[in-house]
Amino acid sequence: MKAVVLSKPCRAEDMKPAVIPVPDVKPGWVLIKVKAFGINHSEVLLRQFEVAQPYINKPIVPGIECVGEVVDPSDSGMRKGQRVIALMGGMGRSFNGSYAEYALLPLRIVFSVDSNMDWTELAAIPETFYTAYGSLVTSLQLSVEDVLLIRGGTSTVGLAALQLAKAIGAKVVATTRSERKAGMLRVYGADDVVLEGEGFMKRFLEKYPGGATKVLELIGASTIRESLKLTALHGMVCHTGLLGGVFGLNDFDPIKEIPSGVYLTGFYSNYPAQPQITDMMRLIDKGNIHPIIARQFTLEQIGEAHLLAEQRGQIGKIVVTV
Repeated sequence: MKAVVLSKPCRAEDMKPAVIPVPDVKPGWVLIKVKAFGINHSEVLLRQFEVAQPYINKPIVPGIECVGEVVDPSDSGMRKGQRVIALMGGMGRSFNGSYAEYALLPLRIVFSVDSNMDWTELAAIPETFYTAYGSLVTSLQLSVEDVLLIRGGTSTVGLAALQLAKAIGAKVVATTRSERKAGMLRVYGADDVVLEGEGFMKRFLEKYPGGATKVLELIGASTIRESLKLTALHGMVCHTGLLGGVFGLNDFDPIKEIPSGVYLTGFYSNYPAQPQITDMMRLIDKGNIHPIIARQFTLEQIGEAHLLAEQRGQIGKIVVTV
């Protein structure tokens, strides 16, 4: 089969499919014919430098998510030809991932889906929408009564969260640094847009003096102190993203810096489960949601896809069809 294999860091343009054996099926694992997969920033980091780390099981086929059909269900109870998505759980790091024509994956990260989406649209769902869904539903317990602030609204997870939040019925205020992108956020359902940058807190509190009842923090540690101050009494902040490039905080004093009566949580997408995936797909169907596709590539164009992802200027998900 054709597959992208990494043994050491490389440039995007040096990524090309090679030919390797189709993996042998084993108990507890499912062989999937990969139809398409999305590109994620973590895979760019893997190619750029992380693959050199000892905890990466090299040589490795990258890819933390995919959509496809079951070819050999082994002892899983799934059926041949079943439509599935797969994501996370060590995929593309501890064992070979989705940048290939076939993927042998543990049953615990393979989930059946009932959807009429084509493969390209479905490929934009797994990691991005599951991260948004888990943040909103599992961590923030979002409801129709909430005012949700999404910081980093034009990111792939931000746009997915915007669409899901509107399907739930919440009021959504999204942020961006770009006047041009503010209009796009409104097109996709944002009730209001507040520009990031100098004076952001003042601009937000002038419009919403009581604060947001729920905050989805996708910029990360660099802005979380602000977000906590913008949250209403008994409101919640969910730290999910790291768009700001700051991975931790020095001298963070939880007693003083988390306002009394405000709750701080997070969401980590590494442990998906079938009930959550099923409910996520139900919500997508209820909201008639169609994921935003930035560009579509073939497996032979994987280098071009990674180059675009590296530039991080696209709006929506980069999808590779196999």
